[in-house]
Amino acid sequence: MRQLTTSSSPHIRSRWIASTIMRDVLISLIPVVISACVIHGIRAILLIMAGIVSCIITESFCTGKAGINGSEVITGLLLALSLPASVPWWIPVAGGVFSILVVKHLCGGLGKNVFNPVLAARAFLLLVWPVHLTIYPAMGMDGMTAATPLHAMQIPALPESSLTDMFLGTIGGCIGETSVLAILLGAAYLLKRRVIRLHIPLAYLGTVAVLTLTFSGEEPPVQWMMYHLLSGSLLLGAVYMATDYVTSPVTPKGRIAFGIGCGVLTVILRSYGLYPEGVTYAILCMNPFAWALDRVFAPRVFGHEKGGRSREKRG
Repeated sequence: MRQLTTSSSPHIRSRWIASTIMRDVLISLIPVVISACVIHGIRAILLIMAGIVSCIITESFCTGKAGINGSEVITGLLLALSLPASVPWWIPVAGGVFSILVVKHLCGGLGKNVFNPVLAARAFLLLVWPVHLTIYPAMGMDGMTAATPLHAMQIPALPESSLTDMFLGTIGGCIGETSVLAILLGAAYLLKRRVIRLHIPLAYLGTVAVLTLTFSGEEPPVQWMMYHLLSGSLLLGAVYMATDYVTSPVTPKGRIAFGIGCGVLTVILRSYGLYPEGVTYAILCMNPFAWALDRVFAPRVFGHEKGGRSREKRG
């Protein structure tokens, strides 16, 4: 006679576990890493290794475990990809320690942080060492600096770089943000694997597109919009940072509102901020409101009306 086996919840099983998601994110970043290494050479490899190793060591120190859960690898990798190739090796190390120790574990550990660890670490580095994070070497050159398209657009004026160069990544900028093609390949993989949904990226990019198309000034509207969409860390932030599970809403309408908020703040910061890039601070400003957006746009419970009176009692 077969006996029933009882166990505690959850009773619904799924193949989507944390390690699976981390693996898919790492796979999606392969094109970005390859393009960074091809464009920026050995400097990109050294910075990526420094960021990952520092995050792994800090995570092991905080948890007392020597294993790798994947989240710290992604944090170190994304942090390195968000830095210029000219920064010293200790910059991603300092950022990695800050992201894991302060942003993640002082807030309670994995899944409890309020702010995105990568962007919080980048904001910290920009605050403490602004010179290192605002010098961008020309493609394949460590000794020559090159202005990014966003610097020209802050004048405001259209950049000298063509849209094709920006799509392929042969321009000045951070090592992982310049190649739009590589980021789109990674985004397509994440969407295919259903690791992310279109709500946040589409609302984010759509808001930036509408605002820059509307307020283009004396520049050609369509070109002005396209340069904004393809420049800086906008696409990298929309795909990998704004969609972070912990620091973004879970409801569809909440995600759309979150993306719109990020888009509005990005355009404002790019237009009136001290630095030409506004993605980092835009997403960080929206992170604390993720829970509030979920509460505002929470789906209605079936069988209940406004005021808490159920249909059953009403009948």
